[in-house]
Amino acid sequence: MSAYDVSVLPASRAAQFKTPYTLRRVPASAFVTLLSGDIAPRVGDLVLARVDRLGQHRHLELASGRRARLFEGDEIVLAYGNRYAPDQFEAEVPADLGPCHLVAAGGVAARVLTRHDKMRGATTVQPVGLLGDRAGHALNLADFALERPPVDGRRAFTVAVVGTSMNAGKTETAANLIRGFVHAGLHVGAAKVTGTGAGGDVWAMADAGARTVLDFTDAGLPSTYLADPARIERVMETLLGYLYASGAEAVVFEVADGLFQRETADLLRSPAFARAIDAVVFAAGDAMGSAAGVQWLRGLGLPIAAASGLLTASPLAMREVAAATGLAVLDLDALRSPSVLDSVGFRLPERAAVGARG
Repeated sequence: MSAYDVSVLPASRAAQFKTPYTLRRVPASAFVTLLSGDIAPRVGDLVLARVDRLGQHRHLELASGRRARLFEGDEIVLAYGNRYAPDQFEAEVPADLGPCHLVAAGGVAARVLTRHDKMRGATTVQPVGLLGDRAGHALNLADFALERPPVDGRRAFTVAVVGTSMNAGKTETAANLIRGFVHAGLHVGAAKVTGTGAGGDVWAMADAGARTVLDFTDAGLPSTYLADPARIERVMETLLGYLYASGAEAVVFEVADGLFQRETADLLRSPAFARAIDAVVFAAGDAMGSAAGVQWLRGLGLPIAAASGLLTASPLAMREVAAATGLAVLDLDALRSPSVLDSVGFRLPERAAVGARG
């Protein structure tokens, strides 16, 4: 006998739900049943929740990019996921459908463990039930993910942007690098491979001129915190495969958070990452962080092409980094100049044999 109850969800009710960015691949028509009772949610499960008490997040970021104001009593659709954000929340998927929190405006539900002092308490939500299909099976974000494209040897010059931590300037670096490639006349694709579901970084890359922009939510994960390393590698390979298939001549992808974050460190150490990239641009907020990070990455044998990030607001810090690392240090003007191709060693890859690098 089922340990949970299944009820039919009227289409008229489902049409009124506020649906966020993270669920942008999920059509409202998929919400057919509601599962309630003794259920242990999984990462990626879709949940209908009622806003009980407003806190840090008072808006929901919709798939359109609009910030929809939240009111207590609103019914919203979220995806369960873990959250890693040293300057915001640390949160994990709970073991039951009890009260939890909206931990990211892009639509991620979890139970907060710790928070930064500058944060208000998290917005509290009460799960009504998991959303299910006609057969009463729980819907999961992975059910709507892109399938891995066939490996056909296509490649593009691929640059990874990584950094010391959150807010080191990675997304600004990636967006301006994309702009430089576009100014040079290249077809550019972009991706955010790790992080927590939110649209800001994706839209910044699209605004910079990338023709196709994807992130890990397209591959079925609401966030990558605590995900199995092999799954994150598959996410990276899936997103890059689609971008290569789109005809991109250059691809820029961002790896979220910093070198001490577990999933970031595991990915950067992996043979799959080394095979995928042609260059790394490292973002940091100060000279010491830049020098230490570059040394760490060089220890992995990765091709570090340049330094950038928030530190480039200071000419003095730029000189310190150049002296400490021997790298070109690229400010925003340099990143968005066509000459950035020379700075990162751009070359058009030859068509590769299946499974080999271009």
